[in-house]
Amino acid sequence: MHSKTDVKTLIIKIGSSILSGNDLGLNSARIASLVYHIAKLKQTIPNIVIVSSGAVASGFKLLGFPSRPKDIVDKQASAAVGQARLIWTYEQAFAQYNINVAQVLLTKDDLSNRKRYLHARSALKRLLELGVIPIINENDTIIVDELKYIESFGDNDNLGALVAGIVDGDLLLILSDVDGLYTADPSKDKNAEIIHKVEYINDDIMDSAGGSISSVGTGGMKSKIQAAKKALEAGCEVAIIMGMEPENIEKFFKEDNIGTYFYQSVSSIKKRKFWIGYAAIPKGAVIIDNGADNALLNNKSLLAKGIININGKFQAGAVVSIINNNREIARGKIRYSSADLLKIMGKASSEIYDILGYKISDEVIHKDDLLLI
Repeated sequence: MHSKTDVKTLIIKIGSSILSGNDLGLNSARIASLVYHIAKLKQTIPNIVIVSSGAVASGFKLLGFPSRPKDIVDKQASAAVGQARLIWTYEQAFAQYNINVAQVLLTKDDLSNRKRYLHARSALKRLLELGVIPIINENDTIIVDELKYIESFGDNDNLGALVAGIVDGDLLLILSDVDGLYTADPSKDKNAEIIHKVEYINDDIMDSAGGSISSVGTGGMKSKIQAAKKALEAGCEVAIIMGMEPENIEKFFKEDNIGTYFYQSVSSIKKRKFWIGYAAIPKGAVIIDNGADNALLNNKSLLAKGIININGKFQAGAVVSIINNNREIARGKIRYSSADLLKIMGKASSEIYDILGYKISDEVIHKDDLLLI
């Protein structure tokens, strides 16, 4: 568990519900207050990145919609107009403290490509070296909701976790419209108690989380817990605090009992595995038997013998999902194409050369190229 005074690289995720007044557009007064407290942090924390929602929420009112539109094209139009207003508002607010900001718009496809992922890392690192605060958002103008499962981050909580991995973050601070994780839904259970510190994210913790209750946001508490798990695996600790009261940012760094703090209990994973598990888009799936499942759980590689079926068409080198009993258990970088896997699945490694006429390796997915999820 890090000391809060040791934080050198901080990622602050700000949700739509914090930035906007439901159907009233951007809440400029709250943004000004948020920026004031973030600027104070910048005096002691050299590297700060903001992952900001709010493009659609800030744009639909400008276009005359009475509430957040449901039509995809209207959402895209709202995002295009709202993103300009959003970054302008941030820029004006930070200028009062002589802090430069940079707009960075990403899609899942940007980060699924290993080369572009590394380019994004280099660009963000350089901006931080120059004292700039990057303001990152998903590029909602070109993202289509029906394709969200394969094309988008799902929400900016998960984008925040990915950014934490990209920039080697020490802490991901999630500003929420609730003041942390509770033992139960506090709006339904008056006996629910806030959980101030979490060491292990297990099924009980996940069961405590619910869905989104905001009319302008997409991520709920469950999304935040999932994001926390990813960030922790990247070596970045996580906190969820009430963002409706911007002074909580300063309070968090001074007090122990503000919000919920998730801290490191296991070693972080390698950066390459983090990309495989959380940034890359799977190009297909391999279905494995229980024996292979147990082997993976015991840090073994995946062999052809343990594969019982495949889904999709992919080339060697693609990232694929690994599924057992209809549940995705891991992702990995495959060493054989789908066409070759159809020929060798269920076979012993010693038979691969005779079947294909060549053999890359005994392993279909090496344990160094695999992440359990």
